[in-house]
Amino acid sequence: MADKTKLRNDFYDAVNGEWLETAVIPGDHSSTGGFMDLVDDVDEKLMSDFADMKSGKLVNENPLMKEFLKFYELAADFKKRDQDGAAPLKPYIDKVEAVSSFEELSKQFKEWSVEGLPTPFDIGVQPDLKSQGKTKLNVLWAEGGGLILPDKTYYDKDNQAGPQLLAVFTQMVEKLLTMVGKSEDEAKKMVADAKQFDASMAPFKKNSEEMSDVANLYNPVEFDEFVKQLGEFKIGDAVVELLGEKPKQVIVTEPKFFENFTKMVNKETFPAFKNWAIVNVVRHLATYLGEDFRQVAGTYSRTLSGQKAAMKQEKSAFYLARRIFSQVVGDYYGKKYFGEKAKQDVHDMVVAMTGVYKQKLQNNTWLSKATREKAVVKLSAMDIHVGYPDKMEDVFKKLHTTTAAEGGSLLENIQAFSKVFTEDELSKFNQPVDKEKWEMSADTVNAYYSPEGNLICFPAAILQAPFYSLKQTASQNYGGIGAVMAHEISHAFDPNGALFDENGSLNNWWTDDDMKEFKKRSQAMIDEFDGLPYAGGKVNGKLVVTENVADDGGLSCALGAAKLTGDPDLEEFFVNWATVWRSKATKERKQLLLSIDVHAPDKLRANVQVKNFDEFYETFNVQPGDGMYLAPEKRVQIW
Repeated sequence: MADKTKLRNDFYDAVNGEWLETAVIPGDHSSTGGFMDLVDDVDEKLMSDFADMKSGKLVNENPLMKEFLKFYELAADFKKRDQDGAAPLKPYIDKVEAVSSFEELSKQFKEWSVEGLPTPFDIGVQPDLKSQGKTKLNVLWAEGGGLILPDKTYYDKDNQAGPQLLAVFTQMVEKLLTMVGKSEDEAKKMVADAKQFDASMAPFKKNSEEMSDVANLYNPVEFDEFVKQLGEFKIGDAVVELLGEKPKQVIVTEPKFFENFTKMVNKETFPAFKNWAIVNVVRHLATYLGEDFRQVAGTYSRTLSGQKAAMKQEKSAFYLARRIFSQVVGDYYGKKYFGEKAKQDVHDMVVAMTGVYKQKLQNNTWLSKATREKAVVKLSAMDIHVGYPDKMEDVFKKLHTTTAAEGGSLLENIQAFSKVFTEDELSKFNQPVDKEKWEMSADTVNAYYSPEGNLICFPAAILQAPFYSLKQTASQNYGGIGAVMAHEISHAFDPNGALFDENGSLNNWWTDDDMKEFKKRSQAMIDEFDGLPYAGGKVNGKLVVTENVADDGGLSCALGAAKLTGDPDLEEFFVNWATVWRSKATKERKQLLLSIDVHAPDKLRANVQVKNFDEFYETFNVQPGDGMYLAPEKRVQIW
């Protein structure tokens, strides 16, 4: 146990100080610590198992696993990737270069969408957030095109990181273009045009803070009106072909983008758009070519995160194969390393935690009886996913690898798989939402709450120490996985989740007075974090408010659950909470996350949240004047 004086002044550093002094960030990482250690452990287990399968030492008769292994082998065959050179990429560049106007592109829009070629905006099929009742339908959504820089705020005049990142991007793409056969002058012109088109989109895009406000992403537009906004980019017929029927409306996440669409997309801008499209094709697909291409194509993302070196070849092949066959790999991991017994045990833990949460809601003093009752209805209707899915999604059964012996290249397989996934998503238009679908695979070290599904999910990979272990005490487990479980439950009652009812529809179930009070308390949470200095920048309280409300509710509920054990060791509880968040990251990664991540920095999650709980002061005898002291009237308690 750390020195008590240190604990009272900087709890996170006192608990994690020794570890922080010796922890080393591996060259191919941008961080190390709690979550990352588990990720590395999962990677090691799976890579070892798959190596044994490839050598025949371990037999797996699952046909889906066989397809995965064939693809993994193709991805890891760098000899063939090097021999193929730029040839697999050429047809895609040629396809973009052959288009001479937006009118012509409109006619090819169906093909471009299915093949994942770059267009000025993205469409997709996702749940309708306002469909009422238990059966929700999937509808058409549209969002503005992706930007080069990680967030709109990087385009601000006073943002010094923006120009530096654009310089790295420029150098990288110019090099890639010369590697695929363009002259240096052609490459310079193409990248200059791409940046010009990119800059024309930036003013009409939303920033991360705006995108984190879910209610403001729901903007229905009549389909005919939407098509009219696109000017000469006449894609109405292509969308009808893609979906098999004409949609009545489109849900637009960034209305300003489409209202100003013809300023960005018109006859004059077509040449710049075309070069923007070529640049995007090359930068995204070059990573699936040989080693030289992979190294160069990763420069920009490594600069963004401060990662010193590219992943080793074998590991990068594993990551690629696992990303595509995500649920197949997750199913294998979950069944081998977690199993049915653990699945049931953890499910029971989550049910018990919802029981504690229910009591907290029923005993709540600032909500009216009507809203309390509705909150309990929502909690009782919440679905729980633990470990790994009960059934395999059909789309994974459609993935068939064309091996090198059959004349297949890595890039051709990737594009074929991408088409399968896109067609599968589009086929769900106007169909009921599948509530059994998992958004994460079982080998993911994370957890989530889905407001539109009103469900919580805990993949197998997070259910291990320091979050959860039979070797840990109950108090440690409550400070780890207990707080994580209650955190995800709390998302149902955070500033975004609270807007959804028990069926996952955007539907107000609050009284006006209760919503006012909730907003006042959420504002106090924004104020508690807003402007805190970190990594040379400052925390944006609004960007991180939903996660902070969930952390606050998670700790509060986990504390309540720990106390029900009779004689909890709250010192162990709080220390494990701080241990879970230990992390060491590059300065670049910290600064990037500060701009785009809806979570507060790890150290602040550990330190600021505990200051809100009287039990913390009692456990460690924290007094006025101590670094960890916060005056009672400033302590934020929501759930």
